[in-house]
Amino acid sequence: MKYYIIAGERSGDLHGSNLVKSLSRLQPKASFRGFGGDEMQRAGVELVMHYNQLAFMGFEAVLNFFKIARYLAACKEDILHYKPDALILIDYGGFNRRIASFGKSNGIKIHYYIPPKVWAWRQNRAWQLKKSVDHMYVILPFEKEFFKKYNFDVDYVGNPVLDAIRAFKPTDFFIEQQNLNLHKPLVALLPGSRTRELQKIVPAMAAVAKSHPAFHFVVAAIRNLPPVLYKPLAGLENVTFIYDATYDLLTHATAAIVTSGTATLETALFKVPQVVVYKAGYLEYLIAVQVVKVKFISLVNLIAGEQIVKELIQDNASPEQIGNELTKLIEAGNYRDSMKNAYEQLHTTLDIGSASDNTAQLIVKYQTKI
Repeated sequence: MKYYIIAGERSGDLHGSNLVKSLSRLQPKASFRGFGGDEMQRAGVELVMHYNQLAFMGFEAVLNFFKIARYLAACKEDILHYKPDALILIDYGGFNRRIASFGKSNGIKIHYYIPPKVWAWRQNRAWQLKKSVDHMYVILPFEKEFFKKYNFDVDYVGNPVLDAIRAFKPTDFFIEQQNLNLHKPLVALLPGSRTRELQKIVPAMAAVAKSHPAFHFVVAAIRNLPPVLYKPLAGLENVTFIYDATYDLLTHATAAIVTSGTATLETALFKVPQVVVYKAGYLEYLIAVQVVKVKFISLVNLIAGEQIVKELIQDNASPEQIGNELTKLIEAGNYRDSMKNAYEQLHTTLDIGSASDNTAQLIVKYQTKI
């Protein structure tokens, strides 16, 4: 069996790698080629293009329209050359929706794992997904019900973040290696993985760190991002940087400040009290207010269907408000305890076994029916 697999971001690379491992156990002779990252390459994918070249968001995608068009054309050409039995698409909606339509028109079976969040905005795109995707595997419980409105029977497979956390093995002596100060509350700073996210939120995080010298802040930094993005936090006495070790950090953190995204769910599953922050460009925010169809922005609150964690968005994501919420999270008491108790229920809701294994079994089942 030949699979062509496409992930355009860091989290997709991680989840793609776990899916490839699960498929390889079921089909030892399967081969994999596609777009992704280091994790997928280590899992056995012949990498055509690294996601570093693809990670555009918001207006970045508009500004890089011609570059993305070239990548799409190259991807389509490579798919036709490789002649896969199936395409496996992971998140990265703007790119992968187009690839899905292309693959379908060329008679290739399309499997979409972690589809675009069309329930949040541009909901009519669900019709396009129904038309171009043969089988879709969703990772949030409410997504199955959402797609039923479009007569699209999708499979809920559990959440791959749980897979990643189960597979994680804490680093021995991490605290000592990183020279972290356990005499102060340890605050994890998770500013995100995209350039525009960091540009907007890192200065606010730095201001919080400056105004709270009694806390030790640790930045979950990413090596392949330009160091200048972290500059506002660099050199502060109560700030430490760690690289590519977010799960180790969350294992020891007292609380966290997290940019909205997958990291909010990861933080919750490590049972770390958190405040969720998000800032966008002014025009981008105005557009989002008009088109976003959901009540919350964090995965934690969306899955729970109620506010578990505080969300501070745009002007509300000020250093003062973030700092006030952080202090409440660190203080022992009902507020902190109730959040951690809600995390337990969240874990129960998501835990239906390995999402990677569930998805791999379904892909093999559907492919063998052809």
